Amino acid sequence: MTDYFEVLERDGAARIAQLRLSDPVTTPALVDDVVEDAGSLWPEERELPAGDESALTVLPHRGFPAGTADEVKESFAVDYPDVEYPSAVAVTPDTAENFGADAYVLSDVQGSIGHGSAFRDAIIETRDSIPADSGLYLSGVATPVNVATLVYAGVDLVDEHRAVVKGLQGKYLTNEGEHFLEDLSELPCACPACRQPVGEFDREDCADHNANALRAELGRVRERIRAGRLRDYIEGQARHEQWCTAAFREFDQQWSYLEQRTPVLRRSELVSATEDTIRRVEIQRFAERVTNRYQNRFSNPLVLVPCSATKPYSESQSHGQFHEAIGFRGHVVSMTSPIGVVPQELECTYPAQHYDSVVTGRWSEDEKRFVANVLQAYLERNEYPSVIAHIPDEGYRDICERVEDALDLEFTYTVEEHPTDEESLVNLAGALEGELKYSKREREKNTVRAIADYQFGDGAGDALFEDITMESRYPKLRVHDPEGEQLAAMVPQYGVLSMTLAGGRQWVESDAPTKRIEIDAFVPHGDVLAPGVVDADDEIRVGDEVVVEGPKAFGVGRAEMSGPEMAESTRGVAASVRHVDEQ
Repeated sequence: MTDYFEVLERDGAARIAQLRLSDPVTTPALVDDVVEDAGSLWPEERELPAGDESALTVLPHRGFPAGTADEVKESFAVDYPDVEYPSAVAVTPDTAENFGADAYVLSDVQGSIGHGSAFRDAIIETRDSIPADSGLYLSGVATPVNVATLVYAGVDLVDEHRAVVKGLQGKYLTNEGEHFLEDLSELPCACPACRQPVGEFDREDCADHNANALRAELGRVRERIRAGRLRDYIEGQARHEQWCTAAFREFDQQWSYLEQRTPVLRRSELVSATEDTIRRVEIQRFAERVTNRYQNRFSNPLVLVPCSATKPYSESQSHGQFHEAIGFRGHVVSMTSPIGVVPQELECTYPAQHYDSVVTGRWSEDEKRFVANVLQAYLERNEYPSVIAHIPDEGYRDICERVEDALDLEFTYTVEEHPTDEESLVNLAGALEGELKYSKREREKNTVRAIADYQFGDGAGDALFEDITMESRYPKLRVHDPEGEQLAAMVPQYGVLSMTLAGGRQWVESDAPTKRIEIDAFVPHGDVLAPGVVDADDEIRVGDEVVVEGPKAFGVGRAEMSGPEMAESTRGVAASVRHVDEQ
């Protein structure tokens, strides 16, 4: 049971946590000053230390270098005892399991640092074997240039050892790399160790600087996690060391590991500055849901339009002009990199409303291929009487032509020079001549159903909201049943639905996929803590709408942990409860 480590915030596999010593430590952090190593059992037997809450005690252990045979590890395995103070145990990826410790020291990590795939395998195997609410400690590997990648992968605790040794070797470290001390004409840092002439700066000063630089980088990383923007940072930072770039790309290929740990919604902006952004969980998840869950409910032609810098798109000047020309006679879907395609009903849904990209007017081949694949999958799932492509030539036309060829379709192109010039808008209006308009209420109901499909699963919109009435105005829609009972409300900041108790009960009774948390016999007020969770659906992700059920209560709220994490954690907030009824 983890008693002294609690996760507070999550950003993918990276976490802000607290190591609850007598003087608490906020992680990810350097822990040189708070770790007491009881020593290796290889040279001699050691007594179990007394330990106390002032330090994280590494229990007597046997470390195994990379490549050690399994039979050797089994023969010399340590039987770690339960202790009443903050403790850590040494493991390898294939010996890791729940030993009831607060942290786990990966003993053979040196062999995987520098190799992207080996590092990926070591971290994922270890993290999947130890409790979610325990710290992962990598000793002797952190530098200012690689620590962001370590944390992004799921590491919580590091030390100064490698940075200090490099300093004593005359290697000056920054978060961009390392420099030989004798090659520096000036010191590019203002830390206490560097506040002296370069000629007086010796190797001990260099070691102090390296530790300061590592500490400062961890501060930057923590702030990025709190803002939900570590991935934005890592896409640039990892490029300073080749193996770090390889490592984070290797993690991108591990969908289950990252997806389970990545929130389904955030307030922070997603920045698309590199082609690696396409492989982000948030982007791939949005594309997967649009092409596998979303169902078009309009009988009008499809109108493909370019995205806009303003989010949501409907508030932009260009989309206002498109809307006037279309006049509710076509179903608008925006094409964009890195998101793919965005049906008008999902324009507020994360991350469609929360991204910004570098606009050059030129599409890379990776961008074209990705958006074309998403558009093709979308059209294979959704039928339209015709497709009107009101898009500029740059990139967009190539994408559309690829999809035309793949599906043997013929699009109508309406843009002459620019999508908002008068002739192009006249062409767009003319292409829709004779089409019937859909009503405002039809659009609002279809929006709610589409969001339900996206948020809860394929078919959820019809299962939950087949017979509804609407109140308020988009994007602050409120959903009622025919008797006037409110079922849900649209949250415009995230483009998702927030359920009432009546909506939650209808959700449970429907055929729509339900995300449930089973709790013990108590009535939650505000939060459900992890110790009170009996079980939780594996599909629950941070930010998901959930139903909370127990012998004494029924409620609805939002998940603060993934389902697997809340089911196994012994500390932390599992879910925030919005409405609850005592049963």
